[in-house]
Amino acid sequence: MKRTATTILATAALLLAATGCGGDDNAGSTNADGSKQVTLTLNWVPYGEHAPFYYGLQKGYYSAEGIDLKILPGNGSGNTVKQVAQKQTDFGWADSPVLLKSVASGMPVRSLGAYLEKGPSSVEFFTEENIKTPADLKGKTVGGTPGDALYATFPAWLEKNGLKKDDVKVVNVDAAGKIAALAEGKVDAIMGFFHDQAPTIESKTGKKVDVLLFADYGMNLLGTGLIANTQTLQKDPELVRKFVRATQKSWADAARDPAGAVSAMTALAENEPAPEVLTKQLTLNMPLIGADGPPGVNTEAQWTETIDLMSRYAELKDPGAPSAYWDSSYAAQG
Repeated sequence: MKRTATTILATAALLLAATGCGGDDNAGSTNADGSKQVTLTLNWVPYGEHAPFYYGLQKGYYSAEGIDLKILPGNGSGNTVKQVAQKQTDFGWADSPVLLKSVASGMPVRSLGAYLEKGPSSVEFFTEENIKTPADLKGKTVGGTPGDALYATFPAWLEKNGLKKDDVKVVNVDAAGKIAALAEGKVDAIMGFFHDQAPTIESKTGKKVDVLLFADYGMNLLGTGLIANTQTLQKDPELVRKFVRATQKSWADAARDPAGAVSAMTALAENEPAPEVLTKQLTLNMPLIGADGPPGVNTEAQWTETIDLMSRYAELKDPGAPSAYWDSSYAAQG
């Protein structure tokens, strides 16, 4: 029987509290067969973007590196970063803008590479709204969640596209309530990650959804990627190299076998969406991976662009160089 997200999160929290699983002092605890126990906490309850991890788990890519991997659901990138910072989990999967703000606040975490090089930040709406360009948002009501990177950069994105802040009415909506607000007609559009939410909205409402990507209209923020505690990087760099190597292979091969990735996630995950929704989510996710090299390999220019945008529009104080947030030494260049 599939468990609910709340049950999974509560169980994971209790296990972590009781056993210290994932803490840096316990990272890589060795099993009888010599494999190391490793935890990965996602940014949210499993959805299509996460399918490559389950694909690699099922295919044995992690076990081939001597890693006994346990994938745990998350409850937002901010919480995942905190768990990594507090050594409650070995690795995390989190949104890069959230990572930037967390490092700036003093958390000892680093990115090991953003796998979504084209950010999924977008404005989503029903096709019947007949919105084709940002200019068509004039006079519309858009739901957003205060505190996230989309909300912070939305006014600047409007300006980049010839609109004034007051041309669009922004309604504050809790992250968990955005889809319902759109479905119930309380807003004309919402800010969100299109590859996750659009298939879910279509499944729930039976209506087709269209999107405007920030990245397609002048503003790209790096998306989700792997993160680790700086102590883990210092104390067990070989474990980090093995984990990143298995993850890169998982993502590269899942892109070539999306049906297999969906099948693996359906078999191994808990509380995942229906297979048809998973398939749509994964299909939309894959083009966001950079085409110029292996998954998770970024450039200084990409990180500099995201850091600059966050500094100008999202109150990232004393931003510094990309190396303050991102360790490029672990992701293989291919």
